[in-house]
Amino acid sequence: MEFVADFHIHSKYSRATSRDMDVKHIADWAKLKGIALMGTGDFTHHLWLQELKANLEDAGNGLFKHKNIHFILTAEVSSIYSKKGKVYRIHNLIFAPSFKTVEKINETLGKQGNLASDGRPILGLDAEELARIVFDIDENCMVIPAHAWTPWFSLFGSMSGFNRIEDCFGKQTSKIFALETGLSSDPAMNWRLSALDRFSLISNSDSHSPSRIGREANVFNCDLSYYEIKKVLEKKDKNKFLYTIEFFPEEGKYHFDGHRNCNLRLSPQETKKYKGICPRCSKPVTRGVLNRVDELADRAEGFKPENAIGYKSMVSLDEIIADIKGVDKKSKSVEKEYLEALSHFPSEFDILIKITEKELFSKLPEKIAEGIKRVREGRLKIEPGYDGEYGKIKIFGGGEEKKNEQLTLF
Repeated sequence: MEFVADFHIHSKYSRATSRDMDVKHIADWAKLKGIALMGTGDFTHHLWLQELKANLEDAGNGLFKHKNIHFILTAEVSSIYSKKGKVYRIHNLIFAPSFKTVEKINETLGKQGNLASDGRPILGLDAEELARIVFDIDENCMVIPAHAWTPWFSLFGSMSGFNRIEDCFGKQTSKIFALETGLSSDPAMNWRLSALDRFSLISNSDSHSPSRIGREANVFNCDLSYYEIKKVLEKKDKNKFLYTIEFFPEEGKYHFDGHRNCNLRLSPQETKKYKGICPRCSKPVTRGVLNRVDELADRAEGFKPENAIGYKSMVSLDEIIADIKGVDKKSKSVEKEYLEALSHFPSEFDILIKITEKELFSKLPEKIAEGIKRVREGRLKIEPGYDGEYGKIKIFGGGEEKKNEQLTLF
């Protein structure tokens, strides 16, 4: 069966996360979005684990269910540690096939630090040792580097990461078979590194609020089973891992270089011109994902490996509506138009990706249908994100957007 999966989110027990990130709201929004499989996030937190056990039904195949939405047990761990005289900050995702395995992982990791302090715990644990611990507990677990290019907290991060995956995971490297690309990079950027050809590149929302679920996701055509998904990712099976759903990477928080405090956005070429130093405060700029990919790449831009799994870039429906109306996407008027649009179709993903243009224009206000068409064709402008600031997307311009425009079709 074909389905959409978003493996990486956070619960209400993580910092800066909505109180609505509970099982019910996650499941409700997954249905609106068109997602069949959600990661639980945060299984290392004792209170969240209690809620998961109380609300999820064992599906008998390594997955769990709440109403009609499936869940896979996941968590993100932040490792901050010194190695060969350098401090590294690496975030990793852990996938587990059972609560029994989760309890063993939590028991062992609990000896390394305080798991109750945050849904995403910070441990002084080498990433290689973390992987060893997890695989020794259950060989069916998966460890996947999270948002692999984010400057401050990732495998390849410009400020605190490694140049090679082998240097991070050592003897455990052969057991790592997938990477999360993160919001500020897309698969095409990762294809420039031949060392990544063997890895399945997954994309997830890393959502801290229900409405952001599925802003990036993965589309599979296989049995809805933990073990089948693991097998598909391990083999990088193009027949069963169909494509990823992506942010336009320029919209991500760390695509370009710069200094947020100085209101300075720089392309990699401009950073090189300034020799990595901010011209406004004379401190080193935060080098973003595009710069870091350029640094490590051994292929030209545009190269596509033979075994590459494709992707589709999109802008969320509420962002499209907000751009048309000239208001914030969190406004009540955007929510009203969003829900009205969804009343005509099965899900947001159907609207953004699958529904024909003819049907979009027949059932949606013309401006919304036109906005979706432009996004599908890549006809939009983006001010790239930098140093923790999201990029800014403009689909309409030149006076086409109107302040709080009424869009309802009928």
